[in-house]
Amino acid sequence: MRYLTFSFQRLMLLCCLFLAACSVKPPHTLTNIDVSQASEANAWEIQGKLAFRSDADKFSTNLFWFHDNTFSEPQDELKLTTVIGTTVLSLTSQYGLASIDVQGKTYTDSNPQQLITRVSGMQIPLNKLPLWITGQVTEDDQVLEYNQDGTIKAFTSKDVGEDWQVKFISYQQQSGASVPRLLQINRADVQIKIQINQWQALGPVVTPI
Repeated sequence: MRYLTFSFQRLMLLCCLFLAACSVKPPHTLTNIDVSQASEANAWEIQGKLAFRSDADKFSTNLFWFHDNTFSEPQDELKLTTVIGTTVLSLTSQYGLASIDVQGKTYTDSNPQQLITRVSGMQIPLNKLPLWITGQVTEDDQVLEYNQDGTIKAFTSKDVGEDWQVKFISYQQQSGASVPRLLQINRADVQIKIQINQWQALGPVVTPI
């Protein structure tokens, strides 16, 4: 399949995507829970903001993300929306297949990160973000600095080409755990900031006996 590449500014103008509510609803099999550490939550949802800057694009959107790692392949629903709730990018990943809808066409790939780059032109370390959002790092990451409380402050992450430079600017208490509030991610001409306003841990619904 041949993929079309659009600048994100062009995607912002493609209002033919669709309108969506300003939230991503978890499945009815999951419910809100509290955890002592973010790593204890195999599923979560966040609401926040994402700012992206490169030589080609500059934009800021609301971010809504549902992530479920309880299956053999992670399942994700990610939406970037305008302030009035118009969805400018919607990505769904489940059962090892990711899809994005643009101009009435559906583009798919087994790798969500590759898909979002091909369709939108954005370079975002999407595959690593679920761990970074919860203050954790991958096996490819090298921690450079810790905070006094033992939480990670800065690290580098290996990637094709140039490594990512990541900083957890601040932390917050959400769902009983300490998680990043503001992340700064840089590489070459790409600058990404993610502000997490709400992180909610999710767990299975317990059916009374």
